Order: sequence, then structure tokens, then C-alpha cells
Amino acid sequence: MRLGALLAVLATALGGLAVAPPPAAADAPTPLAASWEGPLSTRGRYIVDSTGKRFKLQSGNWHGASGTWTGSGDDENPANNYASETSHRVPLGLDRAPMSKLIADFHTLGVNSIRLPFSNEMLTDARPVTDAGVAANPQLRGLTPLQVYDKVVEALTADGFAVILNNHTTTTRWCCGVDGNERWNSSQTTQKWLDDWVFMARRYRANKRVVGADLRNEVRRDTWDNPNWGWGDDHDWAAAAQRAGDRILTEADPDMLIMIEGINWSGIPVDGIWHDRPMLKPVATLSQTLVRSHKLVYAAHFYGYTGPQHTGADGLGETHDARYRDLSRADLFTAMRDTATYVATTPDRHFTAPVWISEFGVGKVTTDKDKAWFANMVDFLIENDVDFAYWPMVGFQENDQGNTWGLVRYATDGGLRSVFDADDWRAAHWRRLIAATGYTGQVAPVRTWSMLQAIRGDANQSARMRAQGDWDSGAHKLSCPDDQRLIGISQKGQGGLCTDAGATNLWESGDAKVVKSENVTTDWAYGFTKYQCPNGQFMIGYSLRGDRMSAVLCAPGRIPLAGVGRTLWDDRGDSRPASGEGGDYASGYYKAQCASDEYAAGIAFSNGIGRYGTPDALYCRKLSASQP
Repeated sequence: MRLGALLAVLATALGGLAVAPPPAAADAPTPLAASWEGPLSTRGRYIVDSTGKRFKLQSGNWHGASGTWTGSGDDENPANNYASETSHRVPLGLDRAPMSKLIADFHTLGVNSIRLPFSNEMLTDARPVTDAGVAANPQLRGLTPLQVYDKVVEALTADGFAVILNNHTTTTRWCCGVDGNERWNSSQTTQKWLDDWVFMARRYRANKRVVGADLRNEVRRDTWDNPNWGWGDDHDWAAAAQRAGDRILTEADPDMLIMIEGINWSGIPVDGIWHDRPMLKPVATLSQTLVRSHKLVYAAHFYGYTGPQHTGADGLGETHDARYRDLSRADLFTAMRDTATYVATTPDRHFTAPVWISEFGVGKVTTDKDKAWFANMVDFLIENDVDFAYWPMVGFQENDQGNTWGLVRYATDGGLRSVFDADDWRAAHWRRLIAATGYTGQVAPVRTWSMLQAIRGDANQSARMRAQGDWDSGAHKLSCPDDQRLIGISQKGQGGLCTDAGATNLWESGDAKVVKSENVTTDWAYGFTKYQCPNGQFMIGYSLRGDRMSAVLCAPGRIPLAGVGRTLWDDRGDSRPASGEGGDYASGYYKAQCASDEYAAGIAFSNGIGRYGTPDALYCRKLSASQP
């Protein structure tokens, strides 16, 4: 979120066409030797390449394709750069330097990955880009904005960069005010947004250096309504992101990382009225479980002029809340941990995942407060070994006026100013940030925990069961990703916990079985109805009708499964490991959870007159002692 956009937020708050495949690129640069191999995935808090080595996202934002810039480089009034219907719709700098020069300059910055914004409108914009917008790259003349985007993706990845596709806006314009681009379904339907993501992921599927889908930029309040996290309505960002991630992974590209930004802003920024920047705080009690494990990355944005409850604008309603640049170093670090990076730095929980600070930045010409904030921000990123993406990489400079935020800034004649210039105070901070690579090398596999929630619908995250269709028609279904097993349930039955702890890929082959009758080897819950998996099978899910048990879902194990069993009750309290491993996966409900060296084999429930039929007990059995 930038300053001009924030002013627009306050002012407003208060007052399927077919697209051709990517054109052949005869002019693509010769690929450089890369030190990494795609696709990327995650292990706990880290992103890793296909060999299991850590791939830290040291990224830059190359913006412009999602906006309509004129090239004036007006930093104080950025809307002036994005005003005209005849202005450019391509990444910045293509008018001032050849693409090969731009990419070579990106290498000098030390980044290894590019966040590349696009708008939904751009995907079907059949108008050729302006000649002026690609003046230094005449080979791009006559192409549509999407075809230019294709060329940029191709050139970046051929030169060794990882590319993250970023849905920045709905319409092609500057971001981020109250402007019809606040949510994924602002100015378009959720279905259109989902279909566009499937289209984009399929378009670049063959290019394994297109590594991620950043689903939506800065989800925020519009004139009347807030986005939310888990309410189940049309403004539920957690649910929409879940649907998009699952569709991309099942219909388009199973290798994509799915980047989910937190909620950037809620509430009206007026004294005495609630407002907040939630970001990733809700993830602690409601995290995403994608249909493919090890593909989820969370993201958040930080700028010095914004704040925990501050939009970044000036004037009425912005007189009491602190900006990040006003906080002490200790308070700044606490705010960033509490709202974002705790997700990465808290191990062994259902929400544990990499966190990518996908936007932060500052201008060369700025205040002492902003300089202090940026130094502290860099310190925080280094000390916490956090992935990042600077905003923006490319700016304009006419006698060093205009957009001084860019790390590389080009004049109309192609002249370059860089963050590494002797007069740029940011140079020392940027150098130490890029040099601080943090943890490197092989990342050991870690235990994975994933929560399931079916309060308002299915949490059917088994790809195999999805392919089989509706395995319990009319019931709410909870199932684990195929490489995990069910290890915890909740008393009302609407939550579950999955894991691969002690047994990775336990379900090797064979079909899962829906069990709706007793299959009991011993009476492990006297007086209760029991659904139990046959010997040699383990629970991967269960289903409910309302709060009442309907079925358990059992899969064959790749090792013998008939270990010693025990019963855990959740009818009057929690029965969970004292270590708290996995975290609170069903907040507000009693839970039963097997130990990490066990598997869930059955559920017991009351089924008599006046009884509710909710899950009351979980039957846990030991894994084989020799299981890897």
C-alpha cells in the first residue's frame, strides 16, 4: 500500500475471452547456470528447492503491468502516473532500457526472485501496448499486455530468476484505495477470479521457475464492508484463498507455491471506531490446509508510514494511532512478530509455514524517522531470517527526482541511478540484507501438522477422495491430505488435526473405505456406538450430519497396523499431549488427540434417546516401532 492510495482510502471511507498461448520468444536470452532447481516446496518455516536445499526468497517487486503508468515518475502524486486510458500497461522500465539490461541490473541487486503483479483486466485486454511504453524494446511492439507479460516471465526465468505471479488488482490501475479493487471479488465474481487463477497457473505450468501464485494483494475494506477470516460469507478471505489454492493445485499446476496474504485492513479509520490491520493474526486459530502438503506460504506487508492501526493517510481520523516508524525498535519487533512472523517462528503447529514479507520499502529522499525504521526493518528481517520482497525494484529518475523508492531508477535516455550509488543512504542496509542469507543448505524434513474445519462446509483435503467423488453424500466431510493421517478430533466434530509425524506417506496404495458400522476388535468405549477401521487401516477422515457422526474414512497402511490401543475422551474436556504439539486446531471445542507415535483407528459416540451423537472418544493405536 502506497501513500497516494492510502489518501484515497481515507477520502472515500469518509465522504472469459480466449487468450492465445505465449508467443514464441526467439529473442529470449541465453539461460544462465542456476544454483537451484524448481519446483519449490516448504519444510516447516523454510522454502526448499527440488533437492531439499533452502531457497530463501530474496525478491523484488517489478510492478507496472497491473497499472497504467504514464512515465512521469511523480512520487508525491503517484495517481498522476496511473491516470490515462492511453497510458502504458507493462512493467516499468521497458520504455527506458532493453529487457536484457533491466534483468542484468536486477542481478546486481542480489535478488533471486521477482514478484510480478498482474490485473484480471489485463488477461483479456486485446489492445496492443503503446509503442512509448516499450520504446527501448521494439520487439514488444504490437503485443497485448499479457503477451508482454509472457515475454517478461520468459526472460526472467531463462536468466535464473524465480517468478511469483501476483494478482494485484482487478482493473488495470494503481493500487490500493477504495477503488473497486479491494477484494478478490471486487468488480468481478469470485468464480471469475478463481477461473483466472487456473488460467494463469496453466499458462506457465511447463516453466518450473514460475514457482508461486500470490493470490491477492492487500485484501481490505471497501466503502461499506470488511473482509473477514472464516465467517463463511462472500467476504471470507480464508475460504476464498483456500478454494483458489486447491483449484490451482488440482486443476492447473500441482507444483505451485500458494502465497496467501493476511487481511491488510479492516474498519473505518476514525477516532473511537474500531479499525485494525489483522494481517496473519487469525491464522493462529484458522490456518489453511491445502490439498497438497508443503505448498503454503503466508505473506504480509510493512511500510514505515503505516501502522498496526494506521492506514498511512494523514488528517481526520489518523491523529491517535502510531505508525510503524513511530514505534520503538522493541515495539516494532513485537508488532511484526505478533501479526506476521510468529507463523514461521513457532514450530510444530498446524499454522507453521514460511512467511514472506512481500512488500516493504522506503524512498532515497525521506525523513530521519523513515531512515531509522528501515534500518530496524532490515535488522528484523536478518535476525528472524525472514523471506522478503522489496517494493519497488524499478523507478524513474530525472535529475534524481520522481520515484526515488526504486532500487534501480532509469532516466528517459536510459541513464541509471542505483541503490548502490555513493549518495544513497540505503546502500549499506541493502548490502547487509542481501549478504545475510540466513540458514543455507539442506533442510531436514520436519513434522507436518494440518487443521481441518468443517463448520460451514467440507474440509475434504484428500486428492484421492476428491477424485472418487462425494464419498458421503449430504454430510460434512473432513479428510487429510494424502500424505498425512488423522490424529485428532473435536467434540462437536467440526474440527480435526492431521499429521505425518512418525509415519510419512502412510497411505501408499489401495482405495479408502467409508465405515458406517461397528468393526470393533475390542470394546474400547463401553456403551457407545463405535466406528473402527479394520486392522491394517488407519483413519484419514470422518464425516458428520450436523454435529452427529456419520462415518469414518479408513485407508490401507503401507506397513502392518495393529498396535496396542487406548481410548481418549473429549466429552467433558481435552485429551491431548501435554506438549501441545499441533496447536489448538479447534478453538472453543473439547478435543481428543493421539500421540505422535500413534494413529487414529476409530471414533465412539452416543446414540441413545436424548443423546447427541457427537464424537465422544477417539481410539488411538501405536504405529510400528520400525516405521521411518
